[in-house]
Amino acid sequence: QDFNRLRASCLSQGLLFEDATFPAHISSIGPNLLPEDKLWRIQWKRPTELQRNPHLIIDGVSRFDIMQGEIGDCWVLAALGSLTLQKQFLENVLPKDQGFQDGYAGIFHFRFWQYGDWVDVVIDDRLPFLNGRYLSVHPRTSNEFWPSLLEKAYAKLRGSYQSLHGGYLSDALVDFTGGVQMQFSLKDPPLDLEEILKAAAESRCLMGCSTSGQLRRNIELRNGIVQGHAYTVTGAVKIRYKNGWKHIIRIWNPWGHGEWKGPWSDDSPQWDHVEPQCREAHLRNKDDGEFWMSCENFQEQFSWLYVCNSTP
Repeated sequence: QDFNRLRASCLSQGLLFEDATFPAHISSIGPNLLPEDKLWRIQWKRPTELQRNPHLIIDGVSRFDIMQGEIGDCWVLAALGSLTLQKQFLENVLPKDQGFQDGYAGIFHFRFWQYGDWVDVVIDDRLPFLNGRYLSVHPRTSNEFWPSLLEKAYAKLRGSYQSLHGGYLSDALVDFTGGVQMQFSLKDPPLDLEEILKAAAESRCLMGCSTSGQLRRNIELRNGIVQGHAYTVTGAVKIRYKNGWKHIIRIWNPWGHGEWKGPWSDDSPQWDHVEPQCREAHLRNKDDGEFWMSCENFQEQFSWLYVCNSTP
């Protein structure tokens, strides 16, 4: 589908685009994502029906724009969270020639890397709702729609929303970058894991991690970590702590809330032993799903680390 040709055709006829190849129908949701009675209750709504003044992007793109919906696609959203930190990759995926202001015709497009090529995926902007709530990822700012539309395009690429329900973070990282990805088992980690993390953060790699729990997915432990879940690694630094140095790692939960409660978490006493300037630079004490933890706790709580870059 040629985005520019389709949009021009809709604008000349005064129509909003309706995508026959990924229709507003339960076939695009998939047969097994929800019980049948719920599937038939799904309604499709355009952002212009939901908000008086919708935007594709407000004040730039950030991981904090994303809040996971009913679909178990944390692996996609964790990769997306990482992508927002690396603008050079993001521009490939999210073309700038579109929006709800000039030339709006209910049509959008996004690009993903598939088998050695960037593939342009065209969608209409009808989004699935169940009982008045987003089935898909929902925006933290009510009138910002890039996460929901990008997720819809990726669902179309994969065949349905159901195809996003469970998957591999490593696949999504490659699909968003065309890069090379590596995985490290944290049950048998490399001896220089702290240095790998720090070097990957400094060389602007995309990073993610996951917890084990195939049988108990999305179970939140008392310490705040969710089992069978994917997270974004958003930073790794070495800071002065008491009389020495400490490697700490920053991690973000695609739910947009739900954080680690152990050492180095937002309210933990460890931060009292860090210089105020350093604490000010690194600590964001909000319930936004992002938290710090030590390298030791990271290895205990998570099972895999994924690193993706444009070169090996």
